[in-house]
Amino acid sequence: MIAIVFYLASYPASAQNYQISLITCDPGDELYSTFGHSAIRVLDTDSGRDLVFNYGTFDFNTPFFYVKFTRRTLDYQLAVATFEQFLYEYNFFKRSVREQVLDLNAEQTAAMMDFLRVNYEPENRKYRYDFFYDNCATRIRDLMETVLGDNLTWNEPESAPEKTFRNMIDEYVYPLPWSDLGIDLALGAVIDQQASEREKLFLPDYLADAFGRASIIGDGPSRPLIREENVIYDFPDRDDSIVFLLSPYFLFWMVAALVGIFTFIGFKRRRLYLGMDYALLGILGLLGILVVYLWFFTAHSQTKSNWNLFWAFPLHLIGVYGLVKGKTWVRNYLLGALILADLALVIWLFGIQSFHVSILPLLLALILRTNFLYYHVDKWKPSKASG
Repeated sequence: MIAIVFYLASYPASAQNYQISLITCDPGDELYSTFGHSAIRVLDTDSGRDLVFNYGTFDFNTPFFYVKFTRRTLDYQLAVATFEQFLYEYNFFKRSVREQVLDLNAEQTAAMMDFLRVNYEPENRKYRYDFFYDNCATRIRDLMETVLGDNLTWNEPESAPEKTFRNMIDEYVYPLPWSDLGIDLALGAVIDQQASEREKLFLPDYLADAFGRASIIGDGPSRPLIREENVIYDFPDRDDSIVFLLSPYFLFWMVAALVGIFTFIGFKRRRLYLGMDYALLGILGLLGILVVYLWFFTAHSQTKSNWNLFWAFPLHLIGVYGLVKGKTWVRNYLLGALILADLALVIWLFGIQSFHVSILPLLLALILRTNFLYYHVDKWKPSKASG
């Protein structure tokens, strides 16, 4: 570490021997690696020293690490490693790595090196991570805009398709249906807004595409930002096949079908079968507590305005208590739960917030049961219909 700091502080002012590149790493199979990664490579062609500046690291030894991670009070930091050390993980997990060498003049290279050196100072290297607005890719986007200023033009495509932030992350988590469900449950309506072309660069693949289109102007003839492209690792694409029987979509439709069948049988036999309501409402109530926690008790900006709360509602746990004890107020609760579930469908249909598609059978099951119980819970007492 001391050697790296000394090296950064003593690079030649002309920076003629430095080659700076954008490194883009393909997505991995784990959730933390689903969206790929971006980093900056600095190669000293004279000495052969080869370093990677990586904005996507954090300290596992941080006190209360998991608490800070879930509440978004954990700081990420700029780390420096040799290129060989950086590549070890990607070679091990068979993730492809691509390089785009920047066509910078000596002055721009020196400015880039100086920016990285200052950023790597202990008082500067940490930052408060934000998945959409301040991450490993946006840090590099901002670095380029700061160093090149008006000399950089992104050449944004005129006919690029409009995408929301949710649309963009869905492109990556589709092969991981349970992770996709978890993300859609945790993130609110704020990510259903359209992302500008600049905002799209929070994803490494989009950043690499933008670098490929960008130009440098104003210091001579206009030239592409990228001088050459190299493939460091080229592994086969990951397996994107989905085992349908293990997907939440299939399992939740099975749950909804069973709820429908038992409700029909219960209607015919004048029985409530409250056991499945205890399970359904209890699980949805616990999910509601998680939604409330992420919305109101963390610093995550993307978990605000999460209208999953209308069906995953914490007070469902109170409703379970009311059903178990046969409380007189339980019909008021059931009516309220029914109205909230209907509102969730309205919010979904009008595009206020996009819910995960596998939620539909749970919503329908919730609407069916709250409606059924509202009309029959007083007539068929739980004590007589628990079987």
